[in-house]
Amino acid sequence: MKIYTRTGDEGSTGLFGGPRVLKNHDRIEAYGTVDELNAVIGLVRSDDPEALQSPLNDYLLSLQHMLFELGADLATPLDARVQISRIVPSETELIESWIDRLEQDLSPLTQFILPGGSPIAARLHLARTVCRRAERLVVGLQQSDDINADCVKFLNRVSDFLFVGARWVNKKNNFTDEPWEAPER
Repeated sequence: MKIYTRTGDEGSTGLFGGPRVLKNHDRIEAYGTVDELNAVIGLVRSDDPEALQSPLNDYLLSLQHMLFELGADLATPLDARVQISRIVPSETELIESWIDRLEQDLSPLTQFILPGGSPIAARLHLARTVCRRAERLVVGLQQSDDINADCVKFLNRVSDFLFVGARWVNKKNNFTDEPWEAPER
């Protein structure tokens, strides 16, 4: 099978088990941004395995697999005749358990922090912002199409996890989170 099909050369693509839509359709924007998020997480994982450390690296690998499932969920209309695995509440609960585990090693957050610190933490913050964009796009898609409501909850929790992960990796690598300070006027 060839990687190119030429079926999208006119600017459309087929939904899994559904109709063809333009490549700038809300559904395509949503799952395309989830794919971008997955790529950024891949970048995080490839950077410095020793600095990333377990369990965070293991969580991120599992998350990448779940993001593929999320992309398929978003690419498949609910009324499609094909059966796929969809995001379920237990996956969101699993991410919550990861957050709880990582937060055990952190002091409570008392103020806003700036994205940054170690290179890995900065990339995790970047992943968080891509996740927030994906979440906004999925919320927008939800306004026009019927989708699995668990997708929004899942993405919301993923962004929380990425934020906590950035703080955790900074602490493990002896970087201090930089607190936000209001500009003097």
